[in-house]
Amino acid sequence: MKLHWSPRSPFVRKVMIVLHETGQIGGVQYVRNPVAMSEPNATVMADNPLGKIPTLVLDNGEVLFDSHVISEYFDRRHSGAKLFPAEQEAYFRALTWQALGDGLLENLLLWRNWATERGLDPLAGADAYTRAFALKTGTTLDRLESVASELDAAPFNIGHVTIGTMLSYLDFRWPKLEWRTGRTRLAGWHERFERRPSVMATGITNDDTLPVAAKGHSA
Repeated sequence: MKLHWSPRSPFVRKVMIVLHETGQIGGVQYVRNPVAMSEPNATVMADNPLGKIPTLVLDNGEVLFDSHVISEYFDRRHSGAKLFPAEQEAYFRALTWQALGDGLLENLLLWRNWATERGLDPLAGADAYTRAFALKTGTTLDRLESVASELDAAPFNIGHVTIGTMLSYLDFRWPKLEWRTGRTRLAGWHERFERRPSVMATGITNDDTLPVAAKGHSA
């Protein structure tokens, strides 16, 4: 199997955490192919017409995307504790948490690109779009703060992977947002999340020069 991969992508990091959690990190070929909204990557687009990563090419030539689909594929391939719960209520709760994390990641990426391309300070609220991005970010983080005790109580699942990855991405790209302010329960949960071996092995980085093996397969 071949995974189109980049060390800067939070969506790739989700898959890398899943691979570590399920003991499958060594069974995949990692091919670095960074992508950008304004610079389509022809190599990635040959497998994924959307030009997005992660994209997984199976041994039979079939292609899977996006991070949700690839994560569930790997979760079904192992016999240990599942990241996608079998019980219906737990399954849809995990998917809803995943949707919150994925949705906020997409909001943050759009916000950053919108502001960068226009030379705006994203936190200044200079136009209606940046104000809307900021509002959605704040309300989503507040919702997560309100369910932090549920996150703590539930067995580790794909929702935890996604929310934790998103919060770590905030630290990486948006430190000035200071998302922990007024959200002590969510901050405490994230601190525990960051101590998991799978998370420690997959930190996001800007370094696109080191080979995957030298980086411990970090995304």
